[in-house]
Amino acid sequence: MARLPRRRIDKELTQTRMIGIPVVSVMIGSLAPLVPMIATAPILPPFGFMVLIAWRLLHRTMWPVWIAVPLGFWDDMFSGQPIGSAMLLWTLAFFALDLFDRRMMWRDTVQEWGLGGGMITLLLLAQLIIANESGGMTHPQVLVPQIILSVLLFPLVARMCAALDHIRLST
Repeated sequence: MARLPRRRIDKELTQTRMIGIPVVSVMIGSLAPLVPMIATAPILPPFGFMVLIAWRLLHRTMWPVWIAVPLGFWDDMFSGQPIGSAMLLWTLAFFALDLFDRRMMWRDTVQEWGLGGGMITLLLLAQLIIANESGGMTHPQVLVPQIILSVLLFPLVARMCAALDHIRLST
């Protein structure tokens, strides 16, 4: 008796995996502030934004710019920032990355690390400005350890996204 070739049973599952893994990874990264941690100053990196930027640098055309709005809203729900701040700042980051993509023909690891680190630094400073305008009184020097930790962890987050991308694209 001849064996029939195996077919993919559920092609929709593949589409769900193609779109779902990046979105869910950003959403899980945005849940990082729920980790119980005692600190007198902000130290926890913005993992949701870091994962978003890592995916965006990994695949330039995977997401449209508007995806930053719902994912930013999800992040705003858990970050403690005023609602709308991540939606605005993440969308502006996507526009900035689009400008860089038009100018740069290729990027290496160091350039992506610098680009990601610069975006993270600008995001944290912009969030501080928004928080201070909303009634906070925090000095920018308080963010220095958080910025350093975030920039140093960005290549690890990018590597994690690359591993998830391998799972996403595997059959």
